[in-house]
Amino acid sequence: QLQLVESGGGLVQPGGSLRLSCAASGFTFDYYGIGWFRQAPGKEREGVSCISSSGDSTNYADSVKGRFTISRDNAKKTVYLQMNSLKPEDTAVYYCAADISPYCSGHQRGDSWGQGTQVTVSS
Repeated sequence: QLQLVESGGGLVQPGGSLRLSCAASGFTFDYYGIGWFRQAPGKEREGVSCISSSGDSTNYADSVKGRFTISRDNAKKTVYLQMNSLKPEDTAVYYCAADISPYCSGHQRGDSWGQGTQVTVSS
């Protein structure tokens, strides 16, 4: 059974950092691109970043470029999102999901969404 579990969220002050983890099990992890998404209260879910199966290709939303870094360790079946210089507008529940392909196609496997981890940026 495919499972993605997010962790690493929490409360942090503006300007602080967090590292989120997305741990996978139950599928061929190193075949798929993996994306991070977030949803703030009252807003639609948005894509934050994505990494290809090999890790050679990444992309970022304009709002996080230069502040967030995505990476993956296929041996550990884990994708990370290093978040620096956090802003209050980064407050959201963060989710990871598997792409339907080895790349970042913009389409996710419907059965791959995790439960999310809450990130709150506040002083």
